[in-house]
Amino acid sequence: MHWLPEIPDWTTRLRGIARNGRCDWPALTTLANARLGFMETIQLDRTVQKLTKDAAPEGFVGKPVRLAVLGSSTLDNLLPGLRVGGLRRGIWMTTYVPAYGQYLQDLLDANSDLATFDPNTILLALDARHVLGETNVACSAADADAIVDDAVTRCRELWRLARSRFKARIIQQTLMPVFPQLLGHSEHRLHGSRAWLVERVNQRLRDEADAVGIDLLSIDRLVARNGLDAWYDPVMWNTSKQEVRPAISHLYGEHVARIIAAQQGRSFKCLVLDLDNTLWGGVIGDAGLGGIVLGQGSGMGEAFLSLQHYARDLSRRGVILAVCSKNDEVNALLPFEEHPEMLLKRADIACFTANWSDKPGNIREIAAALNIGIDSLVFVDDNPFERELVRRELPMVAVPELPEDPAYYAQCLSDAGYFESVHVTAEDLERSRQYQANAQRDALRATATDMVGYLSELRMEMDARPFDRVGLQRIVQLINKTNQFNLTTRRYAEEDVLPLLDDPDRVTLQIRLTDRFGDNGIIAILIGRLNDARELEIDTWLMSCRVLGRHVEEATLNVLAAEAARINATALIGEYRPTAKNGMVRDHYKKLGFVLDQQAEDSTRWRLDLAHYTPVETPITLAEAVEAT
Repeated sequence: MHWLPEIPDWTTRLRGIARNGRCDWPALTTLANARLGFMETIQLDRTVQKLTKDAAPEGFVGKPVRLAVLGSSTLDNLLPGLRVGGLRRGIWMTTYVPAYGQYLQDLLDANSDLATFDPNTILLALDARHVLGETNVACSAADADAIVDDAVTRCRELWRLARSRFKARIIQQTLMPVFPQLLGHSEHRLHGSRAWLVERVNQRLRDEADAVGIDLLSIDRLVARNGLDAWYDPVMWNTSKQEVRPAISHLYGEHVARIIAAQQGRSFKCLVLDLDNTLWGGVIGDAGLGGIVLGQGSGMGEAFLSLQHYARDLSRRGVILAVCSKNDEVNALLPFEEHPEMLLKRADIACFTANWSDKPGNIREIAAALNIGIDSLVFVDDNPFERELVRRELPMVAVPELPEDPAYYAQCLSDAGYFESVHVTAEDLERSRQYQANAQRDALRATATDMVGYLSELRMEMDARPFDRVGLQRIVQLINKTNQFNLTTRRYAEEDVLPLLDDPDRVTLQIRLTDRFGDNGIIAILIGRLNDARELEIDTWLMSCRVLGRHVEEATLNVLAAEAARINATALIGEYRPTAKNGMVRDHYKKLGFVLDQQAEDSTRWRLDLAHYTPVETPITLAEAVEAT
């Protein structure tokens, strides 16, 4: 559980609580929110059980959970992790496991120990061998369908039976994919393969559970994340019928506790973000807008973008976003309002706090301003000092221990499971504006009756502007990495591009394209130089291949011609220098109406007379007029 902090004196503090003989619920909750392994989880659970003797501790606030774990394998090893997982979220949990193999008898018997326990939450943890039973790998497709139907029908009957006996929330564990494959990547072609049957049953369980309101513990996805060896040990299965290996039972309990917390509406609601070196690299107050690290083309810049992507997606499914930064507000707002690579915008942030006050105080104010409990907040900050300060002053706030590399920030938040949810409401969907951009573009194109209609429905907008310091790193990166749609393949360093920003005889363009599905980023770079004959020579014209076929070339030419006319150029001169990779643009200028002017062994030169140029109609709207350089 890498997102949790290490507590150096953890063992000493636990022993102190044990010696005191009083169940200090807040202190125990703090210890549960440390980076525990299997053994520490066992130690903590033993201490809690000894101090409480199954009675809810003093200081506990909330609804106690009586969790029955019903399954076909040995399950007792899971209980400490389950109880500590609840403790981590402030949930007091008692547990019950029937005798081995007796889960169905307990459900059917009105006088069973399960009935006496009277669970309010039931976890059905059935192992794959039990659910599938004996199968014939050579069975027909119809027989395989019957196996899946029977497995799912028996699970549904268990749901019905449990609901009829107890007023309990039910969690169904998916089947662990423990069977080795027989065909490998084509496993689905072997109808009777147990590995493939497990996949089929799991998908059916998801569909059926959604239909009747059952929550799932997707252990198959946990296995996919951590690897089967982390979750399952065939030796443990053979000797003691433990499907979940004890060494990872604390993580199993953590995930079950997340679902239970979500069932109780105890998931976190707000993501509070630091700015400097969290949403972007560098300090905005020192480096300025053009000096921070953010955006495509830079490994570090893209790492920060990945966190912004994750935060934006969370906001679109209903999570509130807030900012808590030690900064002058005017500086802190600059990237949100003016940086072209910034995904998060000011409008995405429900509460923006940037000042020089201490962060615990600001976090209290954020909770108050949003009218939510302070225990609903997750605080993300790259600074270890600030993280520890908030943990100490506001122990009810979740503070993930971020990894060193920002590339892992988003995954760290995801692994931590703070925003676990068991349903998506209509209100969530109304707040959400999330698009799967490429998939939706493809879907639109597939249903369009003609290309003109498709392009019109994209509602494309082009933002063309001169080079500036904000976009300088991205501009240089594109110049030096674009090979296919690049007419001359000239390479320039940052020091070569900087003088162009203030040269009145140069035309520079960085072009961004957006459409109804999102922002495509900077898709074109152009550099032009006015010669003595007052012709604008196109030194560099490169574009992203991903936007070809949308008349972007023609729209770009319209902008370039307008800029050339603005500085009184009489013609555009284009050059094509062939390379091993740019053959796709061999006829680029010819297609745009240029006339071949010169042909040499290593290049061709093309001319477009501006006196006779008429802008081409395209389905692209110019979003912003180009400013004078």
